[in-house]
Amino acid sequence: MEEATFKNQTAAKKDPLFPDDLFTDEQRRNGAIILHIIGVIYMFVALAIVCDEFFVPSLDVIIEKLGITDDVAGATFMAAGGSAPELFTSIMGVFVSFNDVGIGTIVGSAVFNILFVIGMCALFSKTILSLTWWPLFRDCTFYSVSLLTLIYFFRDNKIYWWEALVLFIIYILYAVFMKFNQQVERCVKKIIYKNKVTRVRSTDQLMPARIKA
Repeated sequence: MEEATFKNQTAAKKDPLFPDDLFTDEQRRNGAIILHIIGVIYMFVALAIVCDEFFVPSLDVIIEKLGITDDVAGATFMAAGGSAPELFTSIMGVFVSFNDVGIGTIVGSAVFNILFVIGMCALFSKTILSLTWWPLFRDCTFYSVSLLTLIYFFRDNKIYWWEALVLFIIYILYAVFMKFNQQVERCVKKIIYKNKVTRVRSTDQLMPARIKA
């Protein structure tokens, strides 16, 4: 039993999931960790430069050439561009490290985008942002449906091919819905504001004007 355990530990050391660190634990404690921090900062800056200077302009050209509306572009190309790190993290988690790091990354990034990104943009905005309730209601509805579906599929800790297909179809339906987003928004607001009563400050406005003799 002990021999089998020793063999398993030896095999795990010879075949790690990720490459070994260039520095030992003692070297990292003595200051080598600073090099890791510099490397992370460098990657963040490089990612920002590539996205700002090359990736986003390329998406703008593709959207302009294909004649896609802003709503559809936001649900497809822009969403894919913004979620590219989560996509590759999930690929690494599924096909390389064989763990569920991708799930935590996807759900956690959504919480980060909703709370941190929106909060920081509103906090440091130099202009007054004019917002409406419809985009929040629309996206939260689809997001809630997708999360509930994902939770239901995860009840047995497994995702089958047909369950993955259902999740993909939900996204396709979302993209198709965004194609008719403006029409649906007008219909919904027309129904909601159909019987809206305009509030007046004084009953004098309801009285007819007196004609002077």
